[in-house]
Order: sequence, then C-alpha cells, then structure tokens
Amino acid sequence: MKPATPLQFISKFLSVFKYSRVAIEIVWSTSAALTVAMALATVLAGVLPAGIAYVGQLIVDAVVAAIQASPEEREAATDLTIFYVLCEAGLVIFITGVQRINTVCQSILRVLLGNKINVMILEKSLTLELAHFEDSEYYDKLVRARREASSRPLSLVIRTFDLARESISLVSYGFLLFQFSPWAVLLLACAGLPAFMAEAKFSGEAFRNQRHRSAERRMQIYLEMVLTREDGVKEVKLLKMGRLFLQRYIDIFLNIYKEDRNLVLRRGFWGYVLGLIASAAFYLAYGWVVFAAIATTITIGQMTMYIAVFRQGQNAVTSSLTAINGMYEDNLYLSNLVEYLDHKVPELTGDRTEGPDPADGIRFENVSFYYPESRTPAIHELNLHIKAGESLAIVGENGSGKTTLIKLLTRLYTPTSGRILLHGLDLQEWDIEALRYRIGVIFQDFSRYQLTVSDNIGIGDVDNMAVRPQIEGAARDGLAADFIKQMPQEYDTQLGTWFKGGKELSGGQWQKIALSRAFMRNHADVLILDEPTAAIDAKAEAEIFAHFRELTENRISIIISHRFSTVRIADHIIVLDKGVILEEGSHEELLVRNGQYAHLFHLQAQGYM
Repeated sequence: MKPATPLQFISKFLSVFKYSRVAIEIVWSTSAALTVAMALATVLAGVLPAGIAYVGQLIVDAVVAAIQASPEEREAATDLTIFYVLCEAGLVIFITGVQRINTVCQSILRVLLGNKINVMILEKSLTLELAHFEDSEYYDKLVRARREASSRPLSLVIRTFDLARESISLVSYGFLLFQFSPWAVLLLACAGLPAFMAEAKFSGEAFRNQRHRSAERRMQIYLEMVLTREDGVKEVKLLKMGRLFLQRYIDIFLNIYKEDRNLVLRRGFWGYVLGLIASAAFYLAYGWVVFAAIATTITIGQMTMYIAVFRQGQNAVTSSLTAINGMYEDNLYLSNLVEYLDHKVPELTGDRTEGPDPADGIRFENVSFYYPESRTPAIHELNLHIKAGESLAIVGENGSGKTTLIKLLTRLYTPTSGRILLHGLDLQEWDIEALRYRIGVIFQDFSRYQLTVSDNIGIGDVDNMAVRPQIEGAARDGLAADFIKQMPQEYDTQLGTWFKGGKELSGGQWQKIALSRAFMRNHADVLILDEPTAAIDAKAEAEIFAHFRELTENRISIIISHRFSTVRIADHIIVLDKGVILEEGSHEELLVRNGQYAHLFHLQAQGYM
C-alpha cells in the first residue's frame, strides 16, 4: 500500500474531527452551566498570561529607571515599581482562581458525564435484539464503545477549551512579538509542527491497535471471570484448568505488550528527535533577542518580556498542538461510541394490543429461521396450530430447534420466512410490550439474580413485584414457599454469594425460584416452561405439573422436556428433528404409531427397569 501524501494525511486527519460536535452536544446536555463556566474560565486563562508578561516588562523597566533616577525621582519610581508588582500579584491570584474554578467544574462534569454516557450505552442495549448479543462482531462494538467512552467526550471538550485558551494566548503573544519582528512570530508558529505530525501518526496507530484487539480483550475478561467467579471455580480446581487458563491470559497480555512496547519506543524516539527542533528554535530566538538588547534596539525590560513571551509562546504552541493531537485521538475513540449508538436497529413494528380471534390460539405458517451466516435452517417450513386452552409438549434431541421455536414465538428472533400468529394476528403487528405481557416463559438457562428472594420471584411481573401476596402465591405454585420460610429473613433474604449475608441455593431450589418467577405471570395467555424440572426430583416434578395443569386450564401451555412422565400429560405432542416436525399427536397416538417418539419413550423407560 502506497504511503499517504501530506494532503491525504491532512484530509484524513481533519475528517476525524466530525465527532467533536457530538462530544460538545453530550457535554452541553449534561450540564450547560458547568460548560459555560469552563468556557469563561478558558477565555480568562488565555488572556491573563500575556498581561502578566507585559506587566513583568513594566516592572523590569521601572526597576532600571529607579536605579538610574536621581534621588529626588527615585521615590516616585520605586512607588511605580511597587504598583506594578502589586498588579502582577493580583493577576497571578486571579488566574490561579480561574484555573481552580476550571478544575472544579471539570471534576464535577466528569462524574456527571461518566454516568450519562453509561446510561446512553445501556439505553441503547435495551433496544437491541437477542441476535445482536449473539453476534461476536457486534459485541465487539459494544466492548469498544464501553472502553473509555465515559471519559473521552469530556476529554475532547476539555482539550477543545485548552486549544481555545492556548490560541487566545498565542494571539496575545503574537501581538507582543510582532512588535519585535514578524519573523519571530513565524518561527514560534512553525517550531513544533514536525513533532506534532509524528505524534498524530502514532496516535492513529495506537487507536488501530486498540480497535483490532477487542476480541482478545474480551477473551482476557472471560478467562479472568472463569478463574475468579464462584460458578466456575469448582471445575477449575477439580480439572486443574487454572494454570492452563492463566497461561492463556498471560500469552494474550504478552502479545499486546509487544505491540505497545514497539509503538512506545518509536513514539519516544521520534518525539525526542523532533522535539529538539523546538528547543533549537527557542535558543535561536533567545540569542536574537539578547543581541538586540546589546545593540540597544530594545530595553532590558523588553528583552525580558520577549524571552518570556517566546518561551511561553512556544509552550502554548506545544500545548495547542498537543491539544489538537489529543482531540484527534479522542475523536478516534469517540467514533466507537457513535458507531455503537448509531447502529440501526430494526424498528419493532406493530401497535396492536389485541388479536381479532383469541379462540384461534397460536399458528406457525411455513416458518423457517436461519441463524446469521448459517446455511442450515434451525427451523424449516414449520406448520403448527396450538389451540386456545391446549397444552403442547415439544420433544427432540439437543439441537433439534426446540428453544429456537420458543424464541421465535416470544419475538426474541424474527422468522426468516413465514409468519407466526397469536389470536389471529401476525406477531409483527403486535406491540412488543403487549405481546410479551401475554407470555410467561422460563428458559432452561434461567438467570440466578443476586437479589432478594422477593425480587427474584417478583421480576416475573415487574408491574406487581411489590405485591407480596402475589409473590407468595407464585412461590407456592412453584413449590418454593416451604424452603423460603426456613430462610433467615424469608422473602427478604439476599440470594447468591456476591453480597454480604447472601445465601446460596441448591440447583433444585434455584429452579423452583425460577418456576415461581414464571407463575408470577398469572395474567399471561401463554405459559412456557423450557426444561423446567431438570434439577428437581420426580416427586416435586409431579407436584409442580399438577399445579401447572390447574394454572393453565384455560390457557395455552407449552412444555419442553426430556422426561416423558412430564410430556405425556400434554394434550398435544410434537417431535422435532433438525427444525422439522417428525411426528405429532397425543401420547397414546404416538405410542401406537411406534415411531421416533415411541422409540425414545421405551428407551427412557428401560432406565427405570
């Protein structure tokens, strides 16, 4: 690839600054008052240093005049010198106060902005579909957006203000230097450019390194989680995986470290070499001003001022270029946040809250679904009618499409082709909140929330999670009430081990909590249990499904299970294989047919003989 020309580099460099407007809008919306205060402090901090330098010249000239004055005039000259000293002291006190105000505003704004950005990222995540979280490339976007996202917008605005302050200072310094020589102004402006161009190049390279490491960083986080979380440490110790995972963690670090070290070394070398140009420019100007003072073309006070102004001006140029370079780097990182927030999520179509024919139940019409980048359908041209008030059981081997079918019904996925109807209305026409309000579901990989018992059950119906009688009723239906009453604080007991006083449950107890969560949805038209009794004994399972039959007497119920003692109670049973319905009918009908269902049933029955 051909190296970029200077014009191409400048064009690419400037194009990145389009995100500055976004940062300013975010900071302004966080706190307009603090932003205005920072802006005013920036203007004052930019003007005052030149004023201090000018007063410094007046002090030196006044001292020289006092030394050369006659005894009669010396007292007046001394008074004038003291007046100038007091003026400079006042200016220094004032600029110190302005800088302190700016620092306080930045500190407060940093806290507010960090929270605002995190809320924006989380609000965006609420609009995403399940497929986004299962897509590794999109998940990398999320990781990149969260990394440094809370600090970069404020950093960008602060550096913008820094640039404005230094620019104001430069204008005032330039005005003073111009009186000495226009060439001195040009020398001041150009001295720092080489180092700035090199720094900008290395900043871009550092950003690209960080961007392509998203997957490696996530793997490090995952390995760290496996090695430190209680739900993984048992296998880590028993299978002696600790050293293996730790070595992988170290290998990823070493790979990243080598790239960073090489970049830092090159950045440091060229920064030093090109920084010498700026130092050479200062001493050239230094000698120029000194010889002008020797030639008596300027006063001693002017010499002192010009040297100070050139040094401060050079620092201002360096600071300005550093600010611009920092803004460039912040813009690069801010592009990650904007890319994530601007990602187009398909709008959840539909505004209907009721279907035209509640008695029609649920229909799958020629439904097919392909996972992204997969050529094999997870569900293939499936047709199914679940009548109102009917109980359906779904059986099949792992990977046959059982859980995918449920995710399509709950609109966690959208069919690739075909349509699904509830109460005679296409799911795509339903209001998503109204649809999910009518469906209660508990998946086999249910979450174990590090919350109280009441919250763990109550979130099954967030609108009523403070209604204790409903929570207690759901716990009874899920057969969790008995062991909850034996806990120290009953429904107010903290579950899990993450927080102080938390109580860990057995697998079966957690499953009863999850079942209770599903039973909280006593208003739902459809109740779905995906492998609900995997960790529960046979006696408890029989009790649960006795409750389940009562609760769903006039509603649609869907059960996914490998236990035929559970499956046989359903009105209708389907056997899935590779996303296709192989068989369907009642338990007795399928046994008479002597097909796949009968084979699986007899195979399981042999285990109890």
